[in-house]
Amino acid sequence: MSTTFAGKVALVTGGAAGIGQATAEAFAAQGAKVVVSDISEAAGQAVVEGIKAKGGDAVFVACNVAKADEVKALMDAVIAHYGRLDCAFNNAGIEIEQDKLADGNEDVFDAIMDVNVKGVWQCMRFQIPLMLKQGGGAIVNTASVAALGAAPKMSIYAASKHAVLGLTRSAAVEYAKKSIRINAVCPAVIDTEMFRRAAAIDPRKAEFAAAMHPVGRIGKAEEIAAAVLYLCSEGAGFTTGIALPVDGGATCI
Repeated sequence: MSTTFAGKVALVTGGAAGIGQATAEAFAAQGAKVVVSDISEAAGQAVVEGIKAKGGDAVFVACNVAKADEVKALMDAVIAHYGRLDCAFNNAGIEIEQDKLADGNEDVFDAIMDVNVKGVWQCMRFQIPLMLKQGGGAIVNTASVAALGAAPKMSIYAASKHAVLGLTRSAAVEYAKKSIRINAVCPAVIDTEMFRRAAAIDPRKAEFAAAMHPVGRIGKAEEIAAAVLYLCSEGAGFTTGIALPVDGGATCI
């Protein structure tokens, strides 16, 4: 079955850097028209210009996924630019927690839940009607290996990603007969700017991160992008409601 996306329209939230950028570029390389969305306009526009420089077709639309009016405007912009939405990668998320549960605070809780959970919910509730109208589509949400177990000193983040799986699986069953497939990808530690900043502050984090993966290294953003494209492809036509670990074997131990 084809894994190319010629003639398809793909949306990537959190697309200005890291996993989102790699996935937007991968969609474009496979022929998709790509809507890159993020709160960082300068970085998002740079991703779009990079795609165009390689002959791809892309536009940038700024959006805070925690705000319903901005998400609706994003979906309206997708239709205005390209007329349809075939693939959506709901990737926007934050990770700002470094405390044990009892040391956490309400502001951090609200910030994480607003983006990681409410943001995914907002996106899906505006994406699904578009896909119903056109007869189907594929959605992938970014969860985490933290959604498949415990994450010490990241309990709120872990809870948010468990919630993403709950949204993913429930919606997948609700719309399975409508030709809308909804899955989640669960990365372990990935080499992104966010990780590099943390490792620069504490080099021990880099050593620990590599050691936690049986393959002996952290993951690449392009490896997550490949998993997302598979889940959106015709080859995954019988796949819905799954949480796909891309984790170098971390969840096996």
